[in-house]
Amino acid sequence: MSDFWVNLYKFPRFLISVLMGFFLTTFQPVFKLLKNRKDKLLVIATITITIVLFYRIIQIITDNI
Repeated sequence: MSDFWVNLYKFPRFLISVLMGFFLTTFQPVFKLLKNRKDKLLVIATITITIVLFYRIIQIITDNI
């Protein structure tokens, strides 16, 4: 039974490392694009448009509820 608690205490560290690995591998191509000036503007514009679009969609959905 003590092995169960030892494994349970290790789980948060495992979860954090998995999440960090996911985000690092997901956003590594974005970080490479940010090195070039033209690509940097394109990435920033795309991220901004995406955030504004999601905000407007959520705002419209919540207004109809």
